[in-house]
Amino acid sequence: MTGPLVLIEPYASRLGGHHQRTLVALAQARPGSLVIAPHGIAVDAVSALREAGARLVTGRTGWVADVLLAAAGLAAGVSSAGQRLFRSRRWPRRLRRLPHQITLIARCLTEASTLRAARRLVSDADAVVILTASEALHGAAGLLGGQPHLRFVHETVTSEDAAVRLLGRLARRGEERVIAVCPTQSVADQLAASFHDLPAVVGGFAVDDGHRLSAAERGGGRAAFDIPADERAVCLVGGWWPYKDISVVNDALVRVGEPLHLVVTGSPLDEGVIQGWRALPGLRVHSVPGPVSESVLRLMYAAADVALVTRRPGAGKESGLVMDAARLGVPLIVSDHDSALTARLQGQPWALTFPAGDPVALADALRTVIRRPPPRPGSEVPALLGMRSAAGQADFLTRAFFALRTKES
Repeated sequence: MTGPLVLIEPYASRLGGHHQRTLVALAQARPGSLVIAPHGIAVDAVSALREAGARLVTGRTGWVADVLLAAAGLAAGVSSAGQRLFRSRRWPRRLRRLPHQITLIARCLTEASTLRAARRLVSDADAVVILTASEALHGAAGLLGGQPHLRFVHETVTSEDAAVRLLGRLARRGEERVIAVCPTQSVADQLAASFHDLPAVVGGFAVDDGHRLSAAERGGGRAAFDIPADERAVCLVGGWWPYKDISVVNDALVRVGEPLHLVVTGSPLDEGVIQGWRALPGLRVHSVPGPVSESVLRLMYAAADVALVTRRPGAGKESGLVMDAARLGVPLIVSDHDSALTARLQGQPWALTFPAGDPVALADALRTVIRRPPPRPGSEVPALLGMRSAAGQADFLTRAFFALRTKES
């Protein structure tokens, strides 16, 4: 199991994030792999992929794939216009959901285009994997793409309404060409509730690349943000999406009342909230607008004594931020939003947990860090959280794809 992979990443053009990092790590683990990125690849990933000997495909790949991608672009444009038109909550919910249903169709057509390209360009890959797949129309993607494949479903944000559900039923036999890979059991349970017959396995997405932060990087991070060695710093990384409970962070920071540095990056951010934090006594805020490159992200983690991860109760998707902290060797303050994750962190000295949505408990955790920062997690911690090495992840995908091809034949 050492042959090339076909790695499809529709979001490879986006800067930073563990999606792009996993793409690069898998390509490095399997030299000669084919990377298909229909919307392009961020500049900082291109050089790493080329150094790994990957073949990069971002352009035309045959008339069928091109037609499907053009149709996807048209659908995405209609969806974008619809989201602007039906933005107001005075519209009926059915109309407000319609643009998001069209987005599901656009993503399906994009996936089908990349699968057609994979089918045309490679016939002997150890695995064909969509690294960031849609949560819907799985069979339609397999049927239109004409290529058996694995698809990582990271979360279930939008369910299929009647019209899209009908399309899915018409293409149901395409599910025989698909195995969904869910990074957590929670996502697998949500997917199974909507797609009873869809084959699925559970396996973490983020990989451990072994590149832990060095002492020199930690010193450089502190110097970059002018944080004295005897003062405490917390990093808050990632865009402020609805499932991230920024309100509890805000209420906790108001309560801390002790000197603290807060290093913030992500996209989107709420600059009004950040300005309010700057006015709090004892709190120094260091904000870097995102998205940022991997090197800048490492610098921000390096500057921190702990990484802060907050989610609303019930958010069960894999946290790239938790995985980043584990692989880099950064202690954690994390909400107990996911019971499975909380169970894994139970009793770990480098992880402080607090009840999701409880700003008083979070403020207490922050004071604990100020007075006595937790130890750094050891190199064994990524495995504790279910992370594989890049080589181990490539082998896992190869075995799953072999099972799919065996079943199909």
